[in-house]
Amino acid sequence: MTVKKNASSSKGDPRLAEIIEQNIHTIINIRKVADHHRSREERLADVITDFSGRMYFVYFHIGWFGVWILANLGFFGIQPFDPYPFGLLTMIVSLEAIFLATFVLISQNRISAEADRRADLDLQIGLLTEHELTRALKMLDAIQDRMGIDNDTDVELKDLEKDVDPKDVLAEMDRMQRQMNKLK
Repeated sequence: MTVKKNASSSKGDPRLAEIIEQNIHTIINIRKVADHHRSREERLADVITDFSGRMYFVYFHIGWFGVWILANLGFFGIQPFDPYPFGLLTMIVSLEAIFLATFVLISQNRISAEADRRADLDLQIGLLTEHELTRALKMLDAIQDRMGIDNDTDVELKDLEKDVDPKDVLAEMDRMQRQMNKLK
């Protein structure tokens, strides 16, 4: 399942680099594939969550509750079937809330899993970029050494040439967070 470029604009937006346009198409394709692989239950939960998250849902409930309450107060000449304090209405609304909360949680779990996958991808790309940049700095340093250019006094450059271990960074972040929590 892939998204084709518009034939009338094979170059796309001239202000964007072609790689950006390719990345946009890749992201759209990834999202379409993820949507395609949702289970029937996830699709149903998403439809219900989408509908219940709109103002139409609120308007529907205002109308429904209003008619129910007025009918059970005798306004329409109907014999009340759920007299005040409207126990049947309370039970129905409670059941609806339970099911809606479940559907929302199902949708949120799926969205959270997708976000976790994207965060993992971001982390992998960030780690790869860090590794590549460190290697490039080391190569540039070696080139400078071969050319006889003095660069050994730049402390910041030496720090940037160090390999970064994510575990060390996370450990330092945790240590600093604990230290900040003690100050509170």
